[in-house]
Amino acid sequence: MDIARICGTVVIAAMIAFGAYSIATLGFTVDNLLSSVENATKVFRLMDPISVPGPADLAYLIGLTLGIVVLGTALATIISVPVAYVTAANTSPARWLQVVGRTIAVVTRAVPDVVLALAFSLTFALGSPLPGVFAIGIHSIGMISKLFADAIEQIDHGPQLAVRATGAGKAQEFWSAVFPQVLPSWIATMLHRFDINLRGSAILGYAGVGGLGYAMRNAFADFPTGYGRGLGIAGVIFVLCVVLEVVSSTIRRNLLGVTPTGKGIGDRVVRAATRNRPVPQRDRGDVPAVSPDSMLTRPWTRDRVGNLGWVIIAVVILIASYWMADVDFSQISWKYVIPTLQSFWPPNFGSHTAGEFGTALLVTVKVAFAAALISLVLALVCGSLAARNVAPNGKVRNALRVLLVVFRGVPELVLAIFLIMVTGLGNQAGVVALAFGGIGLLGKLIADSLEELPHGPERALTAVGATRSQRYLAATWPRGLPPVISNTLYLVDTNIRAATLLGIVGGSGIGYYLTNASTVLTLHGQVTTLVFMVIATVLVLEGVATWLRHVFR
Repeated sequence: MDIARICGTVVIAAMIAFGAYSIATLGFTVDNLLSSVENATKVFRLMDPISVPGPADLAYLIGLTLGIVVLGTALATIISVPVAYVTAANTSPARWLQVVGRTIAVVTRAVPDVVLALAFSLTFALGSPLPGVFAIGIHSIGMISKLFADAIEQIDHGPQLAVRATGAGKAQEFWSAVFPQVLPSWIATMLHRFDINLRGSAILGYAGVGGLGYAMRNAFADFPTGYGRGLGIAGVIFVLCVVLEVVSSTIRRNLLGVTPTGKGIGDRVVRAATRNRPVPQRDRGDVPAVSPDSMLTRPWTRDRVGNLGWVIIAVVILIASYWMADVDFSQISWKYVIPTLQSFWPPNFGSHTAGEFGTALLVTVKVAFAAALISLVLALVCGSLAARNVAPNGKVRNALRVLLVVFRGVPELVLAIFLIMVTGLGNQAGVVALAFGGIGLLGKLIADSLEELPHGPERALTAVGATRSQRYLAATWPRGLPPVISNTLYLVDTNIRAATLLGIVGGSGIGYYLTNASTVLTLHGQVTTLVFMVIATVLVLEGVATWLRHVFR
């Protein structure tokens, strides 16, 4: 073993030890869990039966939520196009613009959308949906622009070079040779981000953004009789996420001609419903004879008609979303916009100290690592048994796959809201919620990575009489370790971002200070400081993850 692997092993061991230390110092004990179960039982006895708003009110809340999410995602998609253009190495006009594009992606991804919504609410009329639209839009730019830029860099450069050779300008080169290649990937990215934004819209209710999340917040605030209504609305959010995931998977299949390969509920339903049907192929019809006149007039092929139909549908959805969200730009208090933007600079600690903010950040990191360690232990078992080349039989594999879907199906923040409201566990509830969702995510990634391993070594061991456990320990596990490390560190990264939001719903850590500072104009300098601290933490973690992937590849 070389020095790099020894150092990598030490770093991994230190991370595991820190996760165990975090579990112990956060008060995560069996006694506390048992007492919280007793408390939850009492609350269930006192609360009203699970219910949902009436049909008219429910339809309004769903329409408002969908309108905000659609408009926010569309805003992010539009802005992400130029950001991705200047970020991608093969289209960026200048090196410094690449740095600017990457900075925009990192900063917008690091600032939680709920914090943006709280800050925007200071410049908008009470009850306006615009804080939610802008918060979702700005926060989504980070992920969408990054994936857009990655797609641009992975294109076939032949058409781009051919167009450039004709003397075309940068814009012509992009729209003629680059954009047609990346459009399918961009559409898939936009639909994926829409799913994420819909799941995260529940937390925006705690920033005063209307819709299902706001109704759920008000219901949970009515202790304990409103808990039944809150659970009912949480169930509606879950069902809505599943339905729209199915719709999204169907669009990807029919519009892009791509078989859904994901392990989410939507992709599974679409695959099951279309198991014996081939993926639709875009019939371009017979190639017409070429003449000067035909070259000047583009024919209306079935492909072109289909594309026009999808464009019309998209425009109708945007218009309907604008109407459902009841957007009114007159609700913007323009005289407060510039002062609000200026209030975020310079960064400062206010009446707090660097030590207080550092301690709060440490609590957030502890929650993230504690949840990741719990997820890792359980995901190793569930994920391994969900892999085709490890599971003893198909029934066990299918049962574990279904179990992982259930774990991933419940939005962790909704679960954290419920646990904090019912049990009062604070950060421990956050650990349970993040670990619950992490088992599904990490278990799926582990199962997929193990199934994708070459089966040669396993077959060789089988030929010499090795048992299933021997094959796993000698051939499967050593080769599956690098992706397990990489995926676990990715889970820690996402947990840090999610744990930051726990302060919004009753947890502590850095989210608590972010919540307080976001709602007061004079404290926005603290928001900038806290965001910089989160960005620095995430960048350090990403650097360690990149180094470990290189060491154990």
